[in-house]
Amino acid sequence: MTDPLAAGAGSLVKSIRIVLAVSGVIALLAGIVLLVWPVKSAVIVTGIFASYLVVAGLVYIGLAVFSRIEGGWARIGHIVLGLIYIVAGVIAFANLGVAAATLALVVVIFIGISWIVDGVVALSLLGQDGSRVWTLLYALLSIVAGIVVLFSPLYAAAVLWLVLGVSLVALGLVQIVRAITLGKDAKNVAAARSDTAS
Repeated sequence: MTDPLAAGAGSLVKSIRIVLAVSGVIALLAGIVLLVWPVKSAVIVTGIFASYLVVAGLVYIGLAVFSRIEGGWARIGHIVLGLIYIVAGVIAFANLGVAAATLALVVVIFIGISWIVDGVVALSLLGQDGSRVWTLLYALLSIVAGIVVLFSPLYAAAVLWLVLGVSLVALGLVQIVRAITLGKDAKNVAAARSDTAS
């Protein structure tokens, strides 16, 4: 007689393995694409983002036009926001290469600023933290890294894209290995369970 709990657990493990394997393969392929075709992949990401802007703009305009509960100013705000999104999306589509470079620079500049702010916040907590040396080290590294990124944003954007590609390849491979070993682990657990039951 089949144990329903074991059958359900086996089905769950199989589903988890499939999710791990598929996400691992997607991450691996995305990482390879980022490493082999960095400029083209950046343009594709920018195209996806530009598409999002156009769709979001249409949604905001639709909300303004068809909403029965919004007041006049909320409708005007949604229309203006929708138009801004659509214009930004169309401008991005007009020259995806320039838009990709601009988007990369903006993201890297925001990362640099956030690292500096994070370092300053860590310094402000220095008197309250029990591990002052580590907090000071973190704060200084964060501030220096932020300044370096702000003074060389193009280099930082290229390095960030490279790190993203390498990370996706590594994470994808690890995820695939996890999917494979999860099946072996599940078989070992099932075998141990059947030995214990008999």
